[in-house]
Amino acid sequence: MTTQEVILHPASVVAELKKNNISHVVWLPDSETNFMFQLLTNEPSLSLVPVCREGETMAVSAGLWVGGKRPIVLIQNTGIFESGDSIRGLGLDINQPLVMLVGYRGWSRHGLTKDSAARFIEHILHAWGISYYLIETDEDADRISLAIEEAERTSKPVAVLVGTEFGS
Repeated sequence: MTTQEVILHPASVVAELKKNNISHVVWLPDSETNFMFQLLTNEPSLSLVPVCREGETMAVSAGLWVGGKRPIVLIQNTGIFESGDSIRGLGLDINQPLVMLVGYRGWSRHGLTKDSAARFIEHILHAWGISYYLIETDEDADRISLAIEEAERTSKPVAVLVGTEFGS
């Protein structure tokens, strides 16, 4: 593979969101998603809703969904841990078709993963019965659409683990 093929560009993610008529991106900004922030703030078809804590993303998303909007959540894997009760109560228990784009901090397909956030996330998702997809490149970005379709079909949360930092 060339370097071009192994990069995930924010534009690929945003294109999938637009293709699926996502209206809002609810997120806690972090240093790893700076490129995404720049692109989202310049995209008129998506409203960016920043929050103070990851657990708030679920409540804000639920409110938007009840109001007829199509939100998606963008947080880090550590944010899933912080959001556990919100995911349970506002995602699983009310059957919200929520898609969570989750930064897979600490994960590497190239060897031993030392970061506990990366080691635990898939186990947590399995325990809660939440399906997930892994994306690492522009070619994988269409899995976001698969996650959105699954969330709508099952009326349950679905995660998309972003296993790489965004390229510029």
